[in-house]
Amino acid sequence: MKIALIHYWMTSMRGGENVLAEFCRLYPDADIFTHAWNREKVGEPFASHKVTETFISRLPGARNGCQKYLVFMPAALRRLDLSSYDLIISSESGPAKGIRKPSGAVHVCYCHTPMRYLWDMSDLYYQAAGPGGKLAMKLFLRHLRDYDRRSADAVDHFIANSAFVAGRIRRVYGRESTVIHPPVDAAFFRDPGRPGANAPKRDFYLCAGQVTPYKRIDLAVLACIRLGRRLVVAGDGPELKRVREVAGNSPLVTFEGRCTNERLRELFTNARALIFPGIEDFGIVPLEAQAAGTPVIAFGQGGALETVLPGRTGLFFPEQTPDALVNAMEEFEAAPAWDPAVCAAHAAEFNPERFRAEIAAFLRSVT
Repeated sequence: MKIALIHYWMTSMRGGENVLAEFCRLYPDADIFTHAWNREKVGEPFASHKVTETFISRLPGARNGCQKYLVFMPAALRRLDLSSYDLIISSESGPAKGIRKPSGAVHVCYCHTPMRYLWDMSDLYYQAAGPGGKLAMKLFLRHLRDYDRRSADAVDHFIANSAFVAGRIRRVYGRESTVIHPPVDAAFFRDPGRPGANAPKRDFYLCAGQVTPYKRIDLAVLACIRLGRRLVVAGDGPELKRVREVAGNSPLVTFEGRCTNERLRELFTNARALIFPGIEDFGIVPLEAQAAGTPVIAFGQGGALETVLPGRTGLFFPEQTPDALVNAMEEFEAAPAWDPAVCAAHAAEFNPERFRAEIAAFLRSVT
């Protein structure tokens, strides 16, 4: 079969791009189509494939962040010529699935989530947007929602990255999906030969990942200050300024900014626990922490329910409030010692080999 991989944009290496990389390893002869590709930030394994960009890539600043051109993306997707392909795999959390499917082709959509800024979290994104963003949402939100629903008609089979996202797909698109969890490079974060891998945990808690409003990192800041605990925030994003304001001049909170994977591994290894206060579609970060032997204190909704084993690799708190998180941290500290080996073994179940095997088996069953 001739295979096309469609990914919303390739401007940074995050969870969606890691999934795309596994598709590339599984299908080394596949061609890639995307709205914009920043070769300097996102290289292999994509550079060894033929990559076709839509006209979005030629717009100002698109290769560093093309989300501002969201309203033009449906038209860009319809211009793609996919007539020679037998299997189309779209990787969707931004506009990717709304292609013109050739007659006889099979279109499988691996859905990281229906677009949050159009659906579940549109109010949160609206509140965080600047004046231009608010105006755009008022003008185009209904149109983009209608487009997003219609574009699901071009999909023959949906794969969801979590049961939580499968529920969103059912609610938004009226479609059923098969759940295949994304890959986690547990081997990188768990290296028994690395000095200090089995050393006692240090006295700080950790938040890691992009700092956006729905991640609710402010809750971790407030809880740690109230309890007098150290917190390290590793990541960057549009919410960072506000989170710094919440922290004020507290010496308890340290901001690391955007970290290399090696630095993240060091932080995961040494942290007392990862605090994960947001609602994630799946959530790679809790599994990376567990791979390093570190338990997780997570808000009890979303994908974390599928990645954290309560009482074994972490625990949940029931409400997104500082009080609820403080209570969970006190419960965590009062519990018997958490076993790093149990955490690491659980994370290893989500390895890339498992992902490729499940994807290959599913695609064989539908083509």
